[in-house]
This record gives sequence, structure tokens and C-alpha cells, in this order.
Amino acid sequence: MSNEAANELAAATEIMLQLRWSDQDALGHVNNARIVTLMEEARIRWTREDGKAGRFEFGTVVASIQIDYKRPLYYQPEMLIRMGISRVGNKSFTVRGIGYQDGQPVFDSTTVMVPLAADGVSSRALTEQERSWLESSLITADH
Repeated sequence: MSNEAANELAAATEIMLQLRWSDQDALGHVNNARIVTLMEEARIRWTREDGKAGRFEFGTVVASIQIDYKRPLYYQPEMLIRMGISRVGNKSFTVRGIGYQDGQPVFDSTTVMVPLAADGVSSRALTEQERSWLESSLITADH
């Protein structure tokens, strides 16, 4: 990750997460599959942090996820994830999240999210309210 990208993402939303004893493997590392769960928790907290109704009324689903593991994440009481939007499309958007421990990046992820229609199955276009909120959270997409 370039210094420019790190500086841009430093201005993104910060979510502090508690690590659980069960997140770790036999080596004391947080299991790679648990990182996906931590990212999900951070995304949910972030999209609901202001309690405003009208965004993603019928939910969203993950269309794609990519994680680049930079170094082991060790079991400690907590970790930091910095999140922002790296792309806004017509029917999807991409969330970028970088996990930090002791000030060092431990993973860098992108998740493509798709809003659901009222039937709970079909995708739909982003509303103007959703688009505006997402665009207010745009960050540099460079890795």
C-alpha cells in the first residue's frame, strides 16, 4: 500500500473491533476466515452508525470479496479497521477496508456490495440518497 493511499484511507471511517478468544488459531493468529467476519461486523456498524432510515431498506449482499493478508493479526483485545467507498456503480458499490494492529496494516480488502429490491432476491439500482451517502465516503482505491 502506498503512503498516499494510507494517508487517504487514514481520513476514512474508523471502526474499533473487539477480538474474541475464539478468533485465534493454535499459533495465536486470528484465523483468516474470522477476518471476513470482522470485516462484516465493521461494514454493518458503519452502514448503520447514524441510524438514518432510507438506506438499503431491503438489505445488501456481498457479490465479491478480496483480501490481501499483509502480516499475521495476533490475538489482542482489539483492532482497528479503516473503511471507505472506493467505487460507486449503478447497482453496486465497493467497500475498501484496511485492518490495523499496533499501527501496522494487517490486511487490505475490497468488498463489492449489491442492494436488494423489495423481493429480497433481485438487485436494484442505488437510490439518490444512497448514492449521495456513498459518494460522501469516497476514498482512493489504490492498493
